[in-house]
Amino acid sequence: MVDQARPVALLLARIAIGVIFLVHGYQKFATMGIAGTTKFFESAGIPLAGVAAPAVAVLEVAGGLALILGAALPIVGTLLALDMIGAIVFVHAASGFSAGEGGYEFVLALAAASLAIGFTGGGALAVDRVLGRRRGSETVSV
Repeated sequence: MVDQARPVALLLARIAIGVIFLVHGYQKFATMGIAGTTKFFESAGIPLAGVAAPAVAVLEVAGGLALILGAALPIVGTLLALDMIGAIVFVHAASGFSAGEGGYEFVLALAAASLAIGFTGGGALAVDRVLGRRRGSETVSV
């Protein structure tokens, strides 16, 4: 029974974590704006804030969508985990562990979830699995 539940559990995790990243990336465009995000990045001491702000916003939107779809999971999972490590180092570490106090608890969970999803195949309905199966069957038939 556990083996049958795993693909669905991964699908649900992929969607949940993907939506979180998608919304946070979208907020960097729509709510704060790239100029506001850049100012925040500058105040946090993030190097090259003018480049980092739009890059992170695009990564979080595109990465969130990729997680939801289950596409390019090892790459996207790694990039989103690195994004969250940057958030820990530059923004959350000084506030300690507790998310309620601005700490890194939630951001660390997002980093770990991104890696876990990225390297477990994505579960049911993942584009990576569908393309992998198609490629695998083409290789066998040739």
